[in-house]
Amino acid sequence: MPVLFRRHEVMLPTLWGCLLALGLLGGAGIFVGRHLGAWLAVSDPAASGNGASVGLLVVEGWLGERELDGAAAYVRQHGYQRVVTSGGPIPSFSPFASYAERAANHLSHRLPGVSVQAVPTPQTKQDRTYASAVWVRDWAQQRAVPVETIDVYSLGAHARRTRILYRLAFGERTNVGIIAGLPQDSDILRWWTTSEASKQVLAEALSLAWTQCCFWPAARGSHEERWAVPPAALPASAP
Repeated sequence: MPVLFRRHEVMLPTLWGCLLALGLLGGAGIFVGRHLGAWLAVSDPAASGNGASVGLLVVEGWLGERELDGAAAYVRQHGYQRVVTSGGPIPSFSPFASYAERAANHLSHRLPGVSVQAVPTPQTKQDRTYASAVWVRDWAQQRAVPVETIDVYSLGAHARRTRILYRLAFGERTNVGIIAGLPQDSDILRWWTTSEASKQVLAEALSLAWTQCCFWPAARGSHEERWAVPPAALPASAP
């Protein structure tokens, strides 16, 4: 009969070894946690800020008015000549049908001489940020707008995930930069000190983890890429 088991020596940590390992893990966790907000709120623009050659700036339309004012100030400071606002339908009563149109209206009054264009995203089952990126990409392609380099103006801890999704939508041929505007009512860099910042950072960290492990967009240009469901799953009235 063949031998089924054999004796093998296993090294196990002592009590002091366990305490040391726990201390190292705890210290690493504290270090990562303290820097999580800054890591999520990444600012790494791709454009150089030299007028017409600066490329396209996409502003996420769901930003609040004060954050949109910050985006307008950034545009003036860096010389962008073309701005696109993104965003889907506004669920509550509003004079604007979409966040993209609301943001475009706000920015156009603060950026005379700058082309501000709304690219609204219809209601879709797709990830909202990714869907906005797809609609901006297709809008640029239909109008022959150069997208070799684009920057996206987001907000706080949402920035890193936004850049990942725009890179997925635009592909490797587009250099996607990101600008993280800081919220006026929370301290992202010391996020653990306030309830509002803690909720934002932890929620965005979980969303980023889900995006990295579970979000797989469909083939570029496909129906599923835009709507996240096969054509047969949509109502007859849907596009």
